[in-house]
Amino acid sequence: MQNMKQMMLPLLVLAVLVISALFFAWQGVSLQGQVSGEEVKFHALQDAYFSLAKADRDTAPTGSELNKQLVQIQNYPSELLRLKLVGVGKILTGIFFVLLSIVFLLFMMPIRLAKLMSEKKMGSINN
Repeated sequence: MQNMKQMMLPLLVLAVLVISALFFAWQGVSLQGQVSGEEVKFHALQDAYFSLAKADRDTAPTGSELNKQLVQIQNYPSELLRLKLVGVGKILTGIFFVLLSIVFLLFMMPIRLAKLMSEKKMGSINN
């Protein structure tokens, strides 16, 4: 029973690391999935804007729907870049937490093994 209480904190830390790794990886994959849908919208917006004659685009009054569409087109690449970079960053953070979990397990294994060996040694001395 005492061993279980001693192992509770390391197991809790390990659970938090694994859950956070899965959470970050899921978020990153979700953001990467949004990129393809947003690219389709971006290309449709570009097609609609650039299908008009250049003279019509240049003579559009300030604040018109055509100018708002141009502003949207100019802002889309930065939004796509944000989705891609933040998505990759979150995936890498998830991978980092998985690796941290592995290091944590590798660090705890010898400690646990030493405790088991000392318990077994004490048990054989008492018998």
